[in-house]
Amino acid sequence: MSNVTLSIGGRDYTVACDSGEEAHVAALGRLIADKLSAMPGNVALGESRSLLFAALLLADEVNDLRQNPPAPRLAPPPPTPAAAIPEELSQGLEAIAERIENIATHLEHGPPSA
Repeated sequence: MSNVTLSIGGRDYTVACDSGEEAHVAALGRLIADKLSAMPGNVALGESRSLLFAALLLADEVNDLRQNPPAPRLAPPPPTPAAAIPEELSQGLEAIAERIENIATHLEHGPPSA
């Protein structure tokens, strides 16, 4: 077990967590602290009510994400296998590549001597 000190609303709280979870718990504490500091008029509410409202706002965000999960990120399609490329297209691409190589050679060495 480890301890993490969270600074929330101007106070420090020591929280126990499993070893290796310190960074995660600290990040969660920062989320709460950020939510609390973004609330207008939180100083006038008192500590426990401010923390309650911050927790409610965070719970509302979690609830929204559960009800409306973000669309999954689609992986790019796998490359088309060479066998799936039509022969005409393949031959045309080879001709273009050969032409490009000839141009590159011409630019590097000048025109061929006759």
